[in-house]
Amino acid sequence: MRIYLNGQSRQCAAETSVAVLLAETGYAGRRVAVEVNREIVPRSRHAQHTLHEDDHVEIVHAIGGG
Repeated sequence: MRIYLNGQSRQCAAETSVAVLLAETGYAGRRVAVEVNREIVPRSRHAQHTLHEDDHVEIVHAIGGG
């Protein structure tokens, strides 16, 4: 199926969860905020939140500094 990840079209398997997408894109274990269709998906729901065709996903990751 097709989703949009940070504005770019991306193919992924049907029934892909946010947690799987994070693992596939190298963000697993990092401090990130995930938004699907303009709604924040809490970290506690990443494994349960299934993506659907044409979902718009934004991943923002925190970068430390000072």
